[in-house]
Amino acid sequence: MPPVDVLVLGSGAREHALLTALSRDPAVHRLVCAPGNAGTAVLAADRPVEVADGGQVVALAQELAADLVVVGPEVPLVAGVADALREAGIACFGPSAAAARIEGSKSFAKQVMAEAGVATAAAAVFDDPEACAAHLAAAAPPYVVKADGLAAGKGVHVGSDLAAATAFAREVLRGPGATAIVESYLDGPEVSLFALTDGRTVVPLLPAQDFKRAQDGDAGPNTGGMGAYAPLPWLPPGLVQQVQREVLQPVVDELARRGTPFRGLLYAGLALTSSGPQVIEFNCRFGDPETQVVLALLETPLAGLLHACATGSLGDAPPLAWRAGAAVTVVVAAERYPGPPVTGDVVEVGPLPAGVHVLHAGTRTEGDRVVSAGGRVLSVTAVADDLGAARDLAYEGVAAVRLRGGHWRTDIARAAVAGEVRLPGQPA
Repeated sequence: MPPVDVLVLGSGAREHALLTALSRDPAVHRLVCAPGNAGTAVLAADRPVEVADGGQVVALAQELAADLVVVGPEVPLVAGVADALREAGIACFGPSAAAARIEGSKSFAKQVMAEAGVATAAAAVFDDPEACAAHLAAAAPPYVVKADGLAAGKGVHVGSDLAAATAFAREVLRGPGATAIVESYLDGPEVSLFALTDGRTVVPLLPAQDFKRAQDGDAGPNTGGMGAYAPLPWLPPGLVQQVQREVLQPVVDELARRGTPFRGLLYAGLALTSSGPQVIEFNCRFGDPETQVVLALLETPLAGLLHACATGSLGDAPPLAWRAGAAVTVVVAAERYPGPPVTGDVVEVGPLPAGVHVLHAGTRTEGDRVVSAGGRVLSVTAVADDLGAARDLAYEGVAAVRLRGGHWRTDIARAAVAGEVRLPGQPA
């Protein structure tokens, strides 16, 4: 691959992870991140841009003569930024607005899965709060209620308290045109599986598991993700191939059949139920914090893979190469997150052990200081020869972080290391 200039859109730990992987690719000539954060500035030139404004993004890409634009967040994809870039003749890693509806509308995703024959939870869609409340009252717990549109990973309620589920549904349905989805509960451990696709070929990456709840033991409210690990030592053999065959390829084929081919990263959130893998949700981009661990283990140069997805040549790419070992990431969050976070506090990181690196999310620079600027502030990521060692290293790295009021989960990957993750029907 000839030298390429790459523009990455976004400002979170996912984008910092993408830039870290791209910086290891010898084909990358120049990296630019827009708008970036205090950590991405170390790897790439940061440029201000409104990421959901297609005109601004195209103008910046043309000014930079970017060979490839990688769209990190979901909002610009749902807004059609990838369409604007392609119309301007610029290679873009990320789906069209029409294909990004797989994340932007859960009801649309259900329609696609029904047409593609993909297993997922039974669901009912509501726009009337009273009808939704009546449906919940007639259902059995646990109750699963989802906002239909984008919600930054926090638009889901799962629990056995009927009053709490009903209140959540009413809050979702407050706005004009809002819809909520009530689903049946899926048992079994959850798996995040990313897949690269150019609209035809589908190439799965390493499975990972993330932790959505704010507190240890999966307690507290949902967040955008408090940590992740990969690979999954408890995963049944052949599971990735099964999901590629029964979920990923059928969905990609269905979107192509509709005239809206998906080019980019298709993320399947799965539950490994007693009746097999079922889809919880799809995302139209790399997920955070799973990206941090998956890309830390990828040895294949990343720019070539993303460019192949953008240009329809993924079928010509060689098999992926992965580093042996495991990766764990732990999110350090700001005080009060996942509520409105406290920002503006100084962020300091002391000496880190070998194998640990820190990825920035909600940070900015003020003079010569780094301060918090969002809810999830840092992702401390460790790579080691096995999962237990990676977990220990990650928490050594967390101990080097100083952030007033900062908090994190202490149980990321603990059950997997202890051999306590069980599939439905397995003996304890």
